[in-house]
Amino acid sequence: MAAFDTTRTTYESHGLFGRIGTVYSNLVSTLASWNDARVTRKALSTLSDRELDDIGLSRGDIDLVIERKSVF
Repeated sequence: MAAFDTTRTTYESHGLFGRIGTVYSNLVSTLASWNDARVTRKALSTLSDRELDDIGLSRGDIDLVIERKSVF
């Protein structure tokens, strides 16, 4: 007696529409992260040196904060 398996396991195979959805989702996520970094940079840049010092930052730290935030 022979057995015929008709089930397929499709790990990481979503078809064309799944891949398009994944690309779209990655694009939206990238744009949202970029916008968050832009808004944060703008907000920190508008603070005075004294206000930055109050929160423990200097002007040179703004880019470091943005880079660290985008990693997490």
